[in-house]
Amino acid sequence: MELGFFSCSTTLTLILALLIAGSTFTDAQVGVCYGRNGESLPSATETVELFKQKNIRRMRLYSPDRDVLDALRGSDIELMLDLPNPDLQRVASSQSEADTWVRDNVVNYADNVKFRYISVGNEVKITDSYAQFLGPALENIDRAVSGAGLGGRIKVSTAIDTGVLAESSPPSRGSFKGEVMVLMDPIIRFLVNKQSPLLVNLYPYFSILYNGQIPLEFALFEASPGFVSDPPNSYQNLFDAILDAVYSALEKSGGGSLEIVVSETGWPTGGGGPSSVENARKYNNNLMQNVKNGTPKRPGREIETYIFAMYDENKKDPEYEKFWGLFLPDKQPKYDVNFN
Repeated sequence: MELGFFSCSTTLTLILALLIAGSTFTDAQVGVCYGRNGESLPSATETVELFKQKNIRRMRLYSPDRDVLDALRGSDIELMLDLPNPDLQRVASSQSEADTWVRDNVVNYADNVKFRYISVGNEVKITDSYAQFLGPALENIDRAVSGAGLGGRIKVSTAIDTGVLAESSPPSRGSFKGEVMVLMDPIIRFLVNKQSPLLVNLYPYFSILYNGQIPLEFALFEASPGFVSDPPNSYQNLFDAILDAVYSALEKSGGGSLEIVVSETGWPTGGGGPSSVENARKYNNNLMQNVKNGTPKRPGREIETYIFAMYDENKKDPEYEKFWGLFLPDKQPKYDVNFN
C-alpha cells in the first residue's frame, strides 16, 4: 500500500477491499478485497454468500485458495486473483511452472468461476530480492493463460503503489521516480502490448496520516470545487488527484494508452490518526459516487475500484492495519455503505 499524494515514499504492505451493500452496479462496479489474515473469520462459503447477499459482484483474492475458489463456483462474482510475490521467481524461471500455476488455480475453475484479472505480484519494489523476476513472470503467466485458451477473457497485470511517483502535485506534473523505471518500463511495455490495465493501490488515508498539511475534507471527497487548481483541470478530492498524477506519469513514460484499475483503496475505522468509523463511512460512501464520473483528466470514464477490505484482520501490524474491514467477524457491517 502506498502513502499517497504529497506523501512519503515509504510503502506499507496493506491490502484494500471494497464493500458493496447496495443493489445497483454500473460498468465501474466496486469490488471488495478478501483479505484473510485474521482470527475467527467466516468460512469461504459464508463469505461468498455475504458477497452475494450484499450484491458485491467483484472480489480480489491475494493468493489461490481452494476453499475460496470452490465457493466461487457458479456465484457470478468476477475475480481478480493474485500470484503472490514469493512465487515470482519460480514462475519466472520456468514456463512449465507458470503453466502449472495457471492450470491448477485458473483452468481447473474457469468453467464456473469468472476470472477477470491475474495480478502477478503486489507492490513489488526495486529493492525486493524478487523484483528482477516480475517482468519474466508477467510474460510466462500471460503465455500460460493464452495457451489455455483464456487470453481473450483474462487480463494479466501487476499492482503498484503510488510510492513510485517522484512528483504528484499538481497532478499534471505526475512522474515516476527515475530509479523505479528499471521496473516500470517493462511493465508499461507489457501492458501496452497486451492492452491490459495497470493495477494501482491508492490510499488517500496515508497522505493524511503522514502529511498534516493536507485537509481531511480533501481526502474524504468533501472539499469545495476547485480546491486544487491545475489548469485546465481542477480537483476537489485527493483520490482523483492521485489517480490523475499516475495517468500523467504514464503519459510521460509511453503508457498514455493505458487504463487504470484501482486495485485497493479504503479507510480504517481504528488504529489512530484519521482512523474512525465516521471517516471510513464518509470515504467509502463518497468514493462509491465519485468513481462513476471518472477523473478531471479522463471524465466520464467510470473507474473500476476495489475497496480494502471485507473483514478486519487482527493478525496484521502495525495497529491501523487491523481495522480496514467493512464487516466484523460475525458478518455484521461496521457502518452503512450506500451504493444507490
